[in-house]
Parts: sequence; C-alpha cells; structure tokens
Amino acid sequence: MPDKFDNQHSPEVIAVLGGGAMGTACATVLAQNCRHSVRLWVRNPTFAAHIDETRENSRLLPGVRLPDAVQVSDDSAVVLHEATIGLICIPTKGIRSTCELIGPVLAPSTLLVSAVKGIEVDTLSRPSQILQELLGNRPVVALGGPCHAEELARGKPTSVVAACDKLPHAEHVRDALSGETLRVYSNGDLQGVELGGALKNVIAIAAGICDGLKLGDNAKAGLITRGLAEMTRFCRTMSVAPETLYGLAGIGDLIATCGSQHSRNRHVGDLLGQGWKLTAIEESMSAVAEGVLTARSVRSLARQHQIEMPIVEVVCHVLFDGRSPQAATEDLMQRPLKAE
Repeated sequence: MPDKFDNQHSPEVIAVLGGGAMGTACATVLAQNCRHSVRLWVRNPTFAAHIDETRENSRLLPGVRLPDAVQVSDDSAVVLHEATIGLICIPTKGIRSTCELIGPVLAPSTLLVSAVKGIEVDTLSRPSQILQELLGNRPVVALGGPCHAEELARGKPTSVVAACDKLPHAEHVRDALSGETLRVYSNGDLQGVELGGALKNVIAIAAGICDGLKLGDNAKAGLITRGLAEMTRFCRTMSVAPETLYGLAGIGDLIATCGSQHSRNRHVGDLLGQGWKLTAIEESMSAVAEGVLTARSVRSLARQHQIEMPIVEVVCHVLFDGRSPQAATEDLMQRPLKAE
C-alpha cells in the first residue's frame, strides 16, 4: 500500500475559468498535484494582473498563495490554448457572457467541467444545458459535493463527485483531478448532481434564517431534514436517481452548506433572520450567493410541475415578497398536519 496518493493519469493542460474564490482554489490544488499544467483565466485585466503579481486573490481568498506554476491571464485564448480540460468556476448568471468570450477559441477536444451550482432564472436551464446550447452539443461533466474554496485551497481533505451522462468522461475527470487532498468520485447522473447542487443552496438560506432568528438546534435540524424531503420530491419528479441525493452532491453538500461559516447562502439567510434587507446583504458581499436567484428558478419549476416545496416557497416570500422571517417561520409551523 503506497504512503501517498498514487495516480498514474497522464498530465493534463487544465484551464480554470473564473477568478473567484472557487476558481483560485481549484487552480491552487490542481497545481499542487504537480502533474498538470494549470492556467487561470481572470476576466478583469486589472484583477488578473494583481493576482499574477502578488500570487494571491486577496479579495476573495486572502492568505492563500497561488503556486508559481499557475499561469494567470485575462486572455481566454492564451488560457485555453491546447487545454484538455476547461474547468468553469463562475456564477450561473455569468455563463452566457463567458461563453461569448471563450466560444471562438475553445477547441472541440476540450472537455468542459462545470463547478457551477445554480439554475438560470429566465430559461430554468441547468449549467450544462446552457454550455451545450452555446458551445455545441459536447459532453459536459458537473462537479458537485461539499467543497468550500476556503478549505480546498488550504489542503483540507475534500471529496466531490464528477458526473456526466457519458460515464467515461466523468471517470476521466475523476482520475485527472484527484490528488492527495482532493478525492473525486464518478457518477453517471449529470442532472441529479446539478440539481442537488442548486437545490441545497436554497435550503441553506432557510437554515441561515434559523441561525439569524436564533431558533436553536431542533428547528435547524428539522428544517434541513424537511428540506431534504423537498429536494427528494423535486428530483424524483425530474427522474433523478435517489442514490444521487444520498451522496456527496445531495446530503453531503446540504450538510456543508447549511452549517458552514464559509457558506455564502447560509450567511445570506443569517442576515435575513437578523433583519437585514436583501439589497443591503448583496451590497455587503464580495461574492455571489447562488441560492438567491436559484430560489426563484426552483419555485418556478416546482409550480410548473406541481411539486410541493413549502420551504422554497417561504424562502422566496422572504427574499422577494417582503415577508418577514418570523412570519415565514410561522407559516411553516402552522401548515396542516400530515404523515412523514
């Protein structure tokens, strides 16, 4: 038995697209694997130059040094040149504008990997669907699971799942990205992994509201459990394999996002519970909380498919309809009694 992680997978040229915390973290850990040539695309030229010079994303991931081997550029053509894997680490709302920039220079052979966890508001499309619409009907692998950038970048043990409806592509990404501190599993349920990653963000906002209102452990545990029930109902309607939600992209990510100090979605809910308005919360944050817009998307899909999702409904009422967190909590507690 080897003392260290033993991976004989051939070296890759990996283009990490996105200069946020997750993009920086992924570039850091993949470069530390010492097998791959890693490049980081940062869209803003000034910010790209700052990261390249200081080797630190001081705004979103302070205190983490980006390895010298990582090439940083605002030029997508440079970053994607001969890339075998394109790892997309941007918010859902930025996918379309990103595709406009990378489409002309993206090689047909580059395997796209999406670390995006959301559902587009206007089209109700998953990230892989948007990528395939704009960049051709090519395979897309989705990454899911509990993976906070702050811990990933600092070498904390992290396990995620790579999913694709063409399983060999998921297995390729699994083998390419795994290292001593990052363990990747493979899965053939692309839709399930994407939906799990999107849905848990909405439940995490509700869990944060519990924290902000100081409702206690009983309330939060009950909320998370019933949130999982809503996720399961939703995914069952969408023909997602149940075991996907019982894995890293479902329960695993739900636990981390609802409980972690690093969770932006839980943080949004916490401040809502304390009485903050959404506009003030968003102005105070330097990063995007995907669950805010995804809540609206999930509510639309749930109503369209007649799926009962009371937690999602009350989260939307608090975010967009002016309902107070206290009143929303009462709404949930006073619902008609039923069997579990």
